[in-house]
Amino acid sequence: MARPFVTRLGRERVEGKRQAHMKKIEAIIRPLRLEAVKSALVEAGVEGMTASDVRGAGRAGGARHDIFRGEQYVMHLPPKVKLELTVRDSDVEEVIALILEQARTGEEGDGKVFVLPVADARRIRTGETGDEAV
Repeated sequence: MARPFVTRLGRERVEGKRQAHMKKIEAIIRPLRLEAVKSALVEAGVEGMTASDVRGAGRAGGARHDIFRGEQYVMHLPPKVKLELTVRDSDVEEVIALILEQARTGEEGDGKVFVLPVADARRIRTGETGDEAV
């Protein structure tokens, strides 16, 4: 088995293939916390993110009783926002700490943060790859 080595650009090459050191962070948060989280990330220098409106429930089941136009109803999958960011490995802990700090209300339903490895990234406009594309 070939041993990885680190190039001068900080990337590992394994068996002739370049490995980028990046992670994808997916955060499911309350919609009302989006602006606070986004502002903190931008202030910290995070250059890009994607936000999607989603619905979901976690361990608590998500069933919530609400009143709309005088009628009571049960919402089984409450609205959430899914933030997706791809960051360098060195920035992962700082980004997660900012998300946790800004998204936390202390109540059930605050959300979750997932961290996934990213094998590579390509910028469509310029063709840049790896860390340069992030």
